[in-house]
Amino acid sequence: MPETLTVQDAVELAIVERSGFVESRHAGAAVVLSPDGDVIARHGNADALILPRSSLKPLQAVACITAGAALDGEQLALSTASHTGTDRHAAVVREVLTAGGLTEDDLGCPPAWPSDAATRDEMVREHGSRSRIRMNCSGKHAAMLRACVATGWATDGYLDPSHPLQAHIRDVIERLTGEKVAHTAIDGCGAPVYALTLTGLARSIHRIGSASDRSPFALHRVAGSLVRAVREHPWTIEGPGRPDTIAIERLGVFTKGGAEGVMVMVAPNGTTVALKMLDGAARASTIVAATLLARAGGLAEADVAALGDALALSVMGGGQEVGVIRPGSGI
Repeated sequence: MPETLTVQDAVELAIVERSGFVESRHAGAAVVLSPDGDVIARHGNADALILPRSSLKPLQAVACITAGAALDGEQLALSTASHTGTDRHAAVVREVLTAGGLTEDDLGCPPAWPSDAATRDEMVREHGSRSRIRMNCSGKHAAMLRACVATGWATDGYLDPSHPLQAHIRDVIERLTGEKVAHTAIDGCGAPVYALTLTGLARSIHRIGSASDRSPFALHRVAGSLVRAVREHPWTIEGPGRPDTIAIERLGVFTKGGAEGVMVMVAPNGTTVALKMLDGAARASTIVAATLLARAGGLAEADVAALGDALALSVMGGGQEVGVIRPGSGI
């Protein structure tokens, strides 16, 4: 078995405080890179392996574009999203599919209800049902299909780890992280997800987040265009009122959360953080990542404090705020 993050490797990244009492603690690991890409802080074992889950999407998106998926603007941003399934999200994914001569039936992700409550309630009232296009990873899957169409690879079986598309994605991931994939697993959406170290993940996100869309190198141009698209259309990456979207809108960061408590975030000056909550909880990951960037000089403390006010970090009791979720002593 690969060496994964253990309890002994972890530090306290966040706590949940209720009425002056520490009710819960979130342990994990984190690594911070300077604008130049050097490691400037480690919290816990940042060299243990993790599954990045949806925090891998920026790398997968870059790979799809370099394979020929011609996307820009909102469509490009949706290729790296974990969206909430609103009508607006679904419409853009349909555009991506239609432009490639594809339909929702070609998507390999499982049918799902939108996670946006208002959209889900409206669908229930209209006697709607789960659909693949509402699944939070449908933008990524649409980009994968468009890459297959552009390159002439079969769209059937595009999620198989041995498919040429997935082989190309894996190669791009190894180039960006600077390390060999240690283990292959299957993500919740059915796509391959690869075990990487937090340090390798941070390195790759730093390279993407600090790339220029005017670079002489094609890979960097694609990465720069992706980051610009997300910053120009922050609603795409998750959805209104959701942590990733709020952080991009308020801080100008490039950020991507992943299931099981994974988070990557790049400040406008290139300072980068990658973290993993060992218990898989994501509720504190955005504020912890932003706090680490602020302590490294990448963000203003006041801006991070304002972000905390905008996130759902209050602990409630009897309809009143009685506590807060906040960064822990390990950082």
